[in-house]
Amino acid sequence: MAELLSIGYDALLKAIKERVSTAQVRAAVAVNTELVRLYWSIGNDILQKQQVEGWGSKVIDRLSRDLKASFPEMQGFSRTSLLYMRAFAAAWPDEAIVQRVVGQLPWRQNIALLDKLKDPELRLWYAQKAVENGWSQPVLVHQIETLLHERQGRAVTNFASTLPAPQSDLAQALLKDPYSFDFLTLAPDAQERHLEAGLLVHIREFLLELGQGFAFVGSQYELSVGDQDFRIDLLFYHLKLRCFIVIDLKMRAFEPEFAGKMNFYLSAVDDLLRHPGDASSIGVILCKTKNTMVAEYALRDMNKPIGVSTHLTELLTRSLPESLQCALPTIAELESEAASVPFREEEE
Repeated sequence: MAELLSIGYDALLKAIKERVSTAQVRAAVAVNTELVRLYWSIGNDILQKQQVEGWGSKVIDRLSRDLKASFPEMQGFSRTSLLYMRAFAAAWPDEAIVQRVVGQLPWRQNIALLDKLKDPELRLWYAQKAVENGWSQPVLVHQIETLLHERQGRAVTNFASTLPAPQSDLAQALLKDPYSFDFLTLAPDAQERHLEAGLLVHIREFLLELGQGFAFVGSQYELSVGDQDFRIDLLFYHLKLRCFIVIDLKMRAFEPEFAGKMNFYLSAVDDLLRHPGDASSIGVILCKTKNTMVAEYALRDMNKPIGVSTHLTELLTRSLPESLQCALPTIAELESEAASVPFREEEE
């Protein structure tokens, strides 16, 4: 009897602990949402007063002093913070978007969006991605600086002809071109094994660049076919697509025979590793460079889903046109902006 009571009590305790944890998360999200909405309303009030009644910038200095005197226990009322609130309200004039999207992001992420992006549509795109993927502020900044919006879904693939429509669209959107491996330091004559070793050392950064849903299975994953052994460079499982992802690394330009080798790998993985509930395995060939037309011809009649992308081991900004480089922040600007984040700066 006592043993049965203990089992019942343990189940009850577990259920209550789960509900408490869920409630804590919801409370934290609610607090953040209310804080962001408060900042938007303060910024909107300042904006309206300055536009309608012609108040100058000195009102912000006065408002900062009075608010800090009235709420000494609260942070975030410095002059710079109030300027960010005004910019926040100007950037998001539609309060509905604040509630649905940016209100779900911490204030630091919203500041990053204001600092890094001037285009409203791009700002909204990155805000939505940050909400969907739960990006931290450093991750959001990294995605913006490596121009994720230009790379997402750009790989050459045959997904439309080899995967059912819902999965083909999702798979296409997941692949980038190029992939940014700027966390690596490789010599110009580096080989595939050097690239693989570097990615494994920086597996956290690699998974971040691959995107949400990738789970690492293994490197140099061994497959026995007939009386021969073959090794897959990198093997992943994607939690949303519910399938294995085979990655073949190349430190040279794409060649048509790479597609045939990948087709073989996928056939073997589907036969040897794929579970009954899994979708068709997907192959990704990561090359140093590629000719798009050659890649398209190589994939056209393949019956397995394969994508071809390129990879960079230097920051994308280094190869950007001068006009675009000017639009991105310098190191000095980044350091200056980091020092002006409202939660770090309280007294001015």
